Amino acid sequence: MKRNTLIVILILLIFFVISFLTNILGPLIPDIITSFQLSIGLAGFLPFAFFVAYGVMSIPSGILVEKYREKPVLLAAFFLAFAGALLFALVPGFSVALLSLFLIGLGMAMLQVVINPLLRVAGGEAQFAFNSVLAQLFFGAASFLSPLLYSYLVSSVHSGETGGLIALFDQLVPADLKWVSLYWVFALTALLMVVVIYFVRFPEVELKDDERIDTGKAFGDLLGNKTVWLFFAGIFAYVGTEQGIANWTSQFLQTYHGVDPTTTGATVISWFWGLLTVGCLLGLLLLKIFDSRRVLVLVASGAIVFLLAGLFGTKELALYAFPMTGFCASVMWSIIVSLALNSVPHHHGTFSGILCTGIAGGAVVPLIVGGLAELVGLRLAMLFLLITLGYILSIGFWARPLVNNATVKSLKELFA
Repeated sequence: MKRNTLIVILILLIFFVISFLTNILGPLIPDIITSFQLSIGLAGFLPFAFFVAYGVMSIPSGILVEKYREKPVLLAAFFLAFAGALLFALVPGFSVALLSLFLIGLGMAMLQVVINPLLRVAGGEAQFAFNSVLAQLFFGAASFLSPLLYSYLVSSVHSGETGGLIALFDQLVPADLKWVSLYWVFALTALLMVVVIYFVRFPEVELKDDERIDTGKAFGDLLGNKTVWLFFAGIFAYVGTEQGIANWTSQFLQTYHGVDPTTTGATVISWFWGLLTVGCLLGLLLLKIFDSRRVLVLVASGAIVFLLAGLFGTKELALYAFPMTGFCASVMWSIIVSLALNSVPHHHGTFSGILCTGIAGGAVVPLIVGGLAELVGLRLAMLFLLITLGYILSIGFWARPLVNNATVKSLKELFA
C-alpha cells in the first residue's frame, strides 16, 4: 500500500496528545492535595482513576476497532477525553476529578489500541520501526513540555497580565485554583483533535494475525500459560514504577526539601520524562550490542541506585537522581514487551491485549504508595518501588525467549 504521509503526521500528533494529557498528573498532585485538602492516601486515588481505565478498556478497544474500524474509535476516544477535561474544568472538585480522569483514561486506552496498526499501514511496514521510534520521541517531547506549560499557567493566571488566553483564564478559573486552567487547555486540545480526525480520510487497515484480539480459545490458552502471567506482572510492575515515581516525586520534594511544586518540582518531572525519551536513543544502541536481558538487568539496577539516592540523599542529589530514574526506565517497556512476545509462539495480538491491561499497574502502585505514606511517611512508602523494580530486574534472569534480539559482532557491522 502507498504510504500516507498525512496519516503518519496525524498519528505522531496523537502520540503527542496522549502523552500531553497522560503524564501531567505528577506535577499536579501537590496542588490537588492543597486545593482540596486531601490526605496523601486519598490523592493516590487520582492516578488509580486514570490508569484503571486501561485495565478496563484495553481488550474491549481491540474488539471495537475490529467492529467499527479506526476512525469512529479515534473520534470516540477524543470525545471522551474532551468530556472528561471539560467536566473538571467546569466543576473542579475531588470526586469530579476521579470521574474526569477515568473518562480521559478510557479515551487514552482506546487510542493506544488504534494507532500502532494504523501507523504500520500508513507509514509502510518497511518504515514501521523507524516511525515507532519517532512516535516515542513525540510522546516524550509532550511529557517534557506539559509540566513546563503547567508552571507557566500557574505563574501567569491571575498575575495581573492582560490580553490573550491568560485574561480569558482569569475569567474561567478561581484565583485559588489557577492550575485548573490546564484542564481548559486539555479540553480544547481534545476537541480540536475531534474536528481534525472528522475531516481526515483514513486508509483501510487490515489487521495482521499478531494484531488481532481473540477473546475465545486463544484467550483461554494464554491465561493458562504461566509465562503470560509472569510477563503481565512485568508490565504491571513497569508502569507502576514509572507512575509511582512520576506521581509522587514532586510531593516528596515539597515534603522533605521544601521545593516549590509549581516550579522546581514540575521541572524535575519534566526532566524525568525528557531523560526517559533520550534514554530510548541510547537503548537502541545498547540493544544492538548486548542481549536485551543484560540491558534490562543494567537499567533496573541503575534505577534502584538512583531511586535510593533520590530518597535518602541531599536536596541537590535528589533533583538529579529522580530524573535519572527516568533515563534508566527508558528501555524497560520495550524490552519487557519484546521478551514477552518472543516467549510465546502464537496469539501475539491477544497476548498484546493482555499485556496492555497490565498498564493498570499505574493505577495500583501509586495508590499503594499513597496508602503506605499515611502510615510510615512518603519516603519509606516510596521504598515499595524497590519491589516492582526488583521484579523487573528478575526478568533479566528468568526470561527464556524463543528468539533473542539480534546483536552485532563488530563496530563495522553496527554502522553498516
